[in-house]
Amino acid sequence: MKIHGNARTCPHSRLLLCRRVIEQRWLLAQAAEAAGVSERTAAKWLGRYRAEGEAGLGDRSSAPGEVANRTAEERIELLAALRRLRMTAAEIAEVLAMPLSTVSGILTRIGLGRLSRLEPLEPPNRYQRQRPGELVHIDVKKLGRINGAGHRVTGDRRRQASSNHRARSTGWEYVHVCVDDATRLAYVEVLEDEKATTAIGFLQRAVAHFAAFGVRVESVLTDG
Repeated sequence: MKIHGNARTCPHSRLLLCRRVIEQRWLLAQAAEAAGVSERTAAKWLGRYRAEGEAGLGDRSSAPGEVANRTAEERIELLAALRRLRMTAAEIAEVLAMPLSTVSGILTRIGLGRLSRLEPLEPPNRYQRQRPGELVHIDVKKLGRINGAGHRVTGDRRRQASSNHRARSTGWEYVHVCVDDATRLAYVEVLEDEKATTAIGFLQRAVAHFAAFGVRVESVLTDG
């Protein structure tokens, strides 16, 4: 039996209190003092014992039997149905004219707080070519060029006081990446820009690189 963490008594001591009053004719105040509780608490356990026997001496939940303004089960079922349509909590709250905090709390309580918990799972949008060279991906990442090391490397904070030193960025470098979808064979170059002529030259060298491995590039996918 789980006993409340702040309880001064347990079912055994409560039973002893009640028997002292009923069978041994102790005064209620005497039994309460011996148990280390107030007369009001002693009277409560005595009343429960007389009404329910030993079964009435266990701790009861402090949660109210009824909660005012509790969301109706029909509304909860509707909320869950909308969630399974992959609507966000904010969208559901707007559609049902409910507070967002209430919707979020109910979704968490019924185990639908995360979209990843929904069944059936949304099929992943994945693809992969089976033949080497059938499709290669090209992307360009823009990186700031740093001129010199900072105080975390040099340990010298005095140089950081200079405004010229704080602005150490001296332009950009562009990392051109080409990856074969089937084999994940990659080719990378760090170039000065991402202009069309630069990208074309990179692609030509990437195609030659793949050819050295026996891979003939058939198509290219890029977001450029």
